[in-house]
Amino acid sequence: MALGCFILLVAGASVAINLYVKKHISKRILTAEEAAELGDVDCIIVLGASVKGGSPSKMLEDRLTTGIELYKLGASPKMLMSGDNMSEYYNEVAVMKDYAVSHGVASEDVFLDHAGFSTYESMYRARDVFGAKKVIIVTQSYHLYRAVYDAKKLGIDAYGVACADVTYSGQTKRDVREYLAIVKDYFFTLLKMRPTYLGDPIPLTGNGDITN
Repeated sequence: MALGCFILLVAGASVAINLYVKKHISKRILTAEEAAELGDVDCIIVLGASVKGGSPSKMLEDRLTTGIELYKLGASPKMLMSGDNMSEYYNEVAVMKDYAVSHGVASEDVFLDHAGFSTYESMYRARDVFGAKKVIIVTQSYHLYRAVYDAKKLGIDAYGVACADVTYSGQTKRDVREYLAIVKDYFFTLLKMRPTYLGDPIPLTGNGDITN
């Protein structure tokens, strides 16, 4: 009986947290055109996803396409690619920058966060390493609420733009994982957990090529 009550309590709390996060952030989810009108945005943060053979996955390509669109609309003069560079053999952010530059973004305008190992860590490092105070975050809609919530709770004036509405293989598994990750990040933002790595400041007012 006690175990059953505990399970119901945890399940109810998880539902409440997910509803709270989405309601709290809903007005900060914008279209690309609305985001371009914000003004004074330090950077467009594109969150990493898997790469294979030096090319972005379809999911990552869609994120990059939207981020590049925002850059060309004048939403911000800088882009921050935040992802996993777990080893010399796997480097999401280098692939992301190559893609952006090949599609017309100036190399010096693209900064790389090699230690964006999670959504929460990406936002923490955007604030503490890159000095971001106002950002537009780009990812898929299912992931966007948590990303903007994390940034906002860390003191960043954050907005989100969802990329193309596409159904990707394995989406049900990602939806379940995201549901649990929202609960995790709710507590991470309360406790202000430190990321795996920080480092010296890299101001977004400089040249992004120093992060290559």
